[in-house]
Amino acid sequence: MPEKINPKVKDWPENERPRERLIKHGADSLSDAQLLAIILRTGSGGKGVLDLSIGLLDKFRELRNLDSASVSDLNSMKGLGTAKIAQMKAAFELGKRLMSEPSDGKPVFSSSHSLYSYFAPRFKNLKKELFISVLLDAKNRLIRECRISEGTLTNSLIHPREAFREAIRESAASVIFVHNHPSGDPAPSRDDITITERLKSAGEIIGINVLDHVIIGDGKYTSLKEKGLL
Repeated sequence: MPEKINPKVKDWPENERPRERLIKHGADSLSDAQLLAIILRTGSGGKGVLDLSIGLLDKFRELRNLDSASVSDLNSMKGLGTAKIAQMKAAFELGKRLMSEPSDGKPVFSSSHSLYSYFAPRFKNLKKELFISVLLDAKNRLIRECRISEGTLTNSLIHPREAFREAIRESAASVIFVHNHPSGDPAPSRDDITITERLKSAGEIIGINVLDHVIIGDGKYTSLKEKGLL
């Protein structure tokens, strides 16, 4: 039986090449596999780039599973090296940042729901807890966001000195703390409540108001302020 030949994308008829098709007809005219092929650029391990893309989608079933896959999971796929994994991870992250980017200037967080809508795409599919502080000016406009810690949240892990360091440096009027529960359930734990009380007290001492602590789950959130816990 003759060996199957996997031509390089550059050898395809021009009207079938994903990149040329995207330029001519728009990105929405391409399948998931074709878009992924553009990101990966070349095949590897004896596979053409489209075969490699189809194999990835077959294995992980959904794009969200591919996004949340660990580097070690991806490394186990024949034909994927560090460069291709980095390209995919970068593309997914850009998509998340685009989804959370406001269309008209800096966002104003007038409610816990507006904050959830802004940050939910960023936390989607994260497998570990990420704790950030959202620095606001006097009109509740975003100054910047700061990563405080990553990993299982405990009272000893979140120190007020670290939590307020950038808020003091930026002369923020107030802060909102945000973190996720990878389990998908945003109900606050005892540690979440204790941390919030500790940070609120520290904020009162240094003159920076803690407006809320929002916990993001899978398609839902909890505001400790709305729950009367702040």
